[in-house]
Amino acid sequence: MTGKATTSSKKIFVSGCYDLLHSGHVAFFKEASQYGELYVGLGSDATVESLKGRKTINSEQERLYMVKSIKYVHDAFINSGSGIMDFEEELRELQPDYFVVNEDGFSPAKKTFCDALGIELKVLERIPDAGLPTRSTTALRSSDNCTLPYRIDLAGTWIDQPYVSKYHPGWAITLSLEPIVEYNERCGMSTSTRNAAKKMWPYNLPLEKPQKLAEILFRFENSPGSTLVSGAQDAIGICMPGLVRHYYDNAYWPKQFETVDSEDILDWLENHIFMVLLWPRPDKLDLLKETYINKENVEKLANAAEGAWEAILKKDLTGFAKYFKESFNAQTTMFPAMMNDDINEALKNYKNDALAWKLAGAGGGGYLILLAEKRPKDAMKIKIRRRGSDL
Repeated sequence: MTGKATTSSKKIFVSGCYDLLHSGHVAFFKEASQYGELYVGLGSDATVESLKGRKTINSEQERLYMVKSIKYVHDAFINSGSGIMDFEEELRELQPDYFVVNEDGFSPAKKTFCDALGIELKVLERIPDAGLPTRSTTALRSSDNCTLPYRIDLAGTWIDQPYVSKYHPGWAITLSLEPIVEYNERCGMSTSTRNAAKKMWPYNLPLEKPQKLAEILFRFENSPGSTLVSGAQDAIGICMPGLVRHYYDNAYWPKQFETVDSEDILDWLENHIFMVLLWPRPDKLDLLKETYINKENVEKLANAAEGAWEAILKKDLTGFAKYFKESFNAQTTMFPAMMNDDINEALKNYKNDALAWKLAGAGGGGYLILLAEKRPKDAMKIKIRRRGSDL
């Protein structure tokens, strides 16, 4: 790490991949540099592959060379750590005045770490420089690469497993999301199922018969002899656009589907559902080491999903929040390993701004899904995939 700030200049730190360098990166560096001398930490090739599930287009040395060439950058270096907090050692050594991130780069873990070091965390909106279009690496990769959707579940999670629905049948509710963010691996965004889909449809989904596509993907991912069967909700959430609920009764594939394509309802959901990055789920997390799966708990899960669906159709935010929370409580009651002290600590940042919350996916980390009247500070918006989208 080289380059020292003068006594009168503040030090600013930013961190990221900066692969496929574009005008959005330069605009971000320009805005961050207004606060002082800008230092850039780059994720190593190994870190990017671990978080994103893909290799970088440009090697870490190429990326470092390009970032150092930008006039707004005082100095740049490769972060020595791994994961979303790969910059910890560099931050301790540099001791900047500000750590600057974009909205999709914020996480409670970064805020906690900065607070401990006395560093102010600033969150910037993605605003292009004058006369230039909005750019992101995700959008550029999507222009000639994979544009498969992601999915989130809103209620009924785990009911798609027969060892759960055998106690009581019920619905799972999923939303298909456009890939406006390249969500991290092992973070509850059905990335393993999405990676399986890439093997059949490398660039985009066929537009015909989404329910049939979901069944094809489910069977492809769970080949005969699989010892651990992925739930059908992942394949359904990826392949079926809009808001979908699917009914399970002691079987892997649902018996019934209901879909909502109403622009009015989808817009309403986009205005009240937000996400916050936590950290990837630990590799050795065992969600089945302690479970409380019984008729009482599964019935609570099923009833909450039914209530959430009815509230959504009425655009009843208070009712939706009630059942959203009840569904998540039923999940964590059955699978207590979904939660831990770090997640509970992160939740404290949003309990005054959010009406309800849950974890994306199986827990242990990933993304927080927040339900709120208005966008909580530092949270990301979502974009729901519409029927007929060119994905």
